[in-house]
Order: sequence, then structure tokens, then C-alpha cells
Amino acid sequence: MKNFLLLFCLLVASTATYAQLETPAPSPFQKMEQKVGLTNITLEYSRPSMKGRSIFGGLVPYDKIWRTGANENTKITFDTDVMVGGKTLKAGSYAIYTKPMAQNWDVMFYTDTNNWGLPQQWDESKVAAKVTVPVYPIPMDIETYTMSFDDLENGSVNVGIMWERTYVGVPIEVPTDKMVTANIERVMGGPTSNDYYQAAVYYLQAGKDMDKAKTWIDKAIEMREQPAFWFYRQKSLIYAESGDKKGAIAAAKKSLDLAKEAGNSDYVALNTKSLKEWGAM
Repeated sequence: MKNFLLLFCLLVASTATYAQLETPAPSPFQKMEQKVGLTNITLEYSRPSMKGRSIFGGLVPYDKIWRTGANENTKITFDTDVMVGGKTLKAGSYAIYTKPMAQNWDVMFYTDTNNWGLPQQWDESKVAAKVTVPVYPIPMDIETYTMSFDDLENGSVNVGIMWERTYVGVPIEVPTDKMVTANIERVMGGPTSNDYYQAAVYYLQAGKDMDKAKTWIDKAIEMREQPAFWFYRQKSLIYAESGDKKGAIAAAKKSLDLAKEAGNSDYVALNTKSLKEWGAM
């Protein structure tokens, strides 16, 4: 019993020794999300405060690349391609680095996002886009470094940077019009072959209206430039489920021939089995 109590006390003491004390971060982390048109943008950064210090031209020197925040590199993520400074940025994540100057800033989107602050070795080839933006003075101190999504429109947004008495806005263009136009053309053009195919297969699997499923699978096949053995396979199953044995056999034979041409042994076996069950082989 004494040994057990001693072991218990040692475990408690060990746990207390290794417990971590949580305190407020001097530069708290912030994550922001904004939908711009049809594009999702996520911004992640840490927020240092002035604390009586002179910032631009002081703590943050002019004409030198700045980490643009604190701690890990500030990161922005796009789920579609976007335009920055007339250059396309592919969908993905980028670190934001800046070079503050008195009248304007250079803003750089860097492909390596795994740095604590600045990269140990700056690699100009990793700058995916660069834009120069003007500085706007503001009439009061912004104590804590702040980023924002400003001037939000369907096709664009400004990523704002504010600290001390300085504001800069980085324009981002998103392909809203292109995406919406493509969606309109797709919808106005009516269902595709695959749309009809998926609807027919769903109706088959859900045991719904087989007459509709037959109509849809026939349209799916008619709309294809090249016949597909898996389309005819589903047609045979739909026709069989509807009670049209003759149509099912014809579709299964077509699927079998196409599967043999394609060298797909799985569908050859499936169709052969069905044709035997339906008395066609």
C-alpha cells in the first residue's frame, strides 16, 4: 500500500512539473474568410501591437522586406485562380511579404508558405506576383496590426493593411464573370449526357420511376459521340427492372460487344451473366 501511495504521489508531481501554463500571446493569431463573387479567400496572420513604438521607418524599416505581421508568415489562400497586378495567381496558398516605403509599398505573393517570418534565403523565383500600391495616411493611431477585406465587389476586393497611421490596399481580381457565364451557358444548354446518365442510375438504384429512367438513359446514350459500354450496361439493368426483357437483352449485347472491344473483362463477365439469366445465351 505504501509503495502504491508513493507511486501515485510521484505521478502527480510529474504531471504538475510538465503542465504548461497558458498565457495570452503577444501577437494573437487571426483567421478570416471572405467570399468574393464565387471565390473563397482565407487570410491567416498574427497581430503585433505598437506598445509605444514608432512603427514604419522605425520598428519596420523602409525599403526592406517585411514579414507583414508577426510569427509565422502571413498566408492568403484562394480556391480559384485570381489576378494580382495583372498577373494570374493559381488557386492555392501564398505568403504575403511587403517592402514598406514612405509613399508606396511593394506587395509580394510568395509560393513558400512554411517560414517563420522571412525565409532564411529569399528566392525571387518564388515570387508569384508583385504589385506596388500607394500609402494612405489615416488620422489616428491603429494600435494593433490589422488586415481586412475592403471595397468588396462581385469581381474584386482590396486586402487592407493598417497599422500606426498607415493604410495600404492590395487589389485582388476574381473570375466571377467568367465563372457565372460558364454556369449560365451550362444551365441554359440543358442537361448533359452525364446528367441524364446519373439521374437514370439514381432512379434505378432508388427504385423510382423506371419509365423516366428509361427516357433518361436513352437520352444519355443519344447525346454521346462515342458509345460507352457502361452506359449500355445501366440501360440493360433499367430495361430489365421496367419489365422490358427484349430491350434489356439488346442493351446487354451491345454493352458486351463494346466491353470486348475495350478489353474490359469485368463488364464482359457482368453482361454474360445477365444474358444467361435472361435466357439469351
